[in-house]
Amino acid sequence: MRVEYDPKYNIAYIRFLDTDDGDLQTLHISEELNIDLMPDGRLFGIELLNANEQLFQQDAGQLVVNNRYSGKSQSVCVFEQN
Repeated sequence: MRVEYDPKYNIAYIRFLDTDDGDLQTLHISEELNIDLMPDGRLFGIELLNANEQLFQQDAGQLVVNNRYSGKSQSVCVFEQN
């Protein structure tokens, strides 16, 4: 999984697959969210428009991974707010 952020256009993209056959289907979910699907229905990626508001609103740009089994969590600073 890879997260890309473009501060110039305020867009973030969460990419789940490394392959791209160029024939993605984009589902427009809302004004701030698009989902890309592979032809076989697998999730390829999620595009966040107006990313600053969605990413920095909570956790201050930290990626927080919670392990439900162990109850432990770990955070990584992913985005620095300008």
